Amino acid sequence: MASAEERRAAQRLIAENRKARFNFEISETFEAGIMLSGTEVKSLRGGKITIAESYASPKAGELWLVNADIPEYDKAHQFNHERRRPRKLLLSRRQIDKLAQAVEREGMTIVPLKLYFNPRGRAKVEVALARGKKLHDKRDTEKARDWQRDKARLMRDKG
Repeated sequence: MASAEERRAAQRLIAENRKARFNFEISETFEAGIMLSGTEVKSLRGGKITIAESYASPKAGELWLVNADIPEYDKAHQFNHERRRPRKLLLSRRQIDKLAQAVEREGMTIVPLKLYFNPRGRAKVEVALARGKKLHDKRDTEKARDWQRDKARLMRDKG
């Protein structure tokens, strides 16, 4: 059985939502499959996707990735896909119910953190249950990050 580090090394990262950790306080993460058409997969293999403005939304007992931009595949012509269509995320019923309850009751958001191909070649999305940060929280995060950087620089210079 492969360890978690080996699995992470085997996955091929396609896109990462780096602003999510700055704009949201992440509480729990989930790995979800994603239903794609053939031209969408071809476009992903070329590394073309934007998930910065996207989010996941529960509808009728299912979870949908909304506003993820996968550009059209050049060589598909008339059989291409819509760029920003909602895409179904594949999770267990228990996980979907947990996420839907958190969104409805606690006012949380489901944010995609990264999209990657697993070792078997399947496209996966890492989604997180998150709460939006206020401006002062963002300032505190930035201040702590700057202090860690300065501290590392001082320790490196000393010894």
